[in-house]
Amino acid sequence: MAEIYSLLGERLTPLDRVERLANAREWCVDRSGDDELNMIIAATWGDLSVSLNWRDDYESLHIACSFDMRVPANRREEIGRLITMLNEQLYFGHFDLWRHDGSVMFRNSLLLAGGAGSNDAQCETLISLAVDACERYFPCFQFVIWAGKTAEDALAASLIETVGEA
Repeated sequence: MAEIYSLLGERLTPLDRVERLANAREWCVDRSGDDELNMIIAATWGDLSVSLNWRDDYESLHIACSFDMRVPANRREEIGRLITMLNEQLYFGHFDLWRHDGSVMFRNSLLLAGGAGSNDAQCETLISLAVDACERYFPCFQFVIWAGKTAEDALAASLIETVGEA
């Protein structure tokens, strides 16, 4: 489809770009409409569900990246504390905890107000930031949920940098 746009001189929409990038990387992609695209991306700790939505009214591309994990009710308060601490560390995007089902997701947006066009690097970076944040902090969530750690202990344990190989 990108080739057709190029031949006709039309500009690719941000979701068209993301779809093209996803197909090139052989990610599982479902284009459910002109304004929504869903993907499954294999990550270190398991598959990530990635949803991208285009909002004409805001001229923005929104990404939501979620783990296949639900926070039990008895650990949600501590996960909320952890999310606050994680969000303080992030330069772009943020984590959210959905109250109704206990799911954790990373969200971010690419603003293109004023008719600005998107490019492949912007779309790829938006996805990369989401996947990287989820991969980096997944152990924190597991430490709090399954090991019963405090948010502070989980964050400290996950930020230990390893050097070399064993």
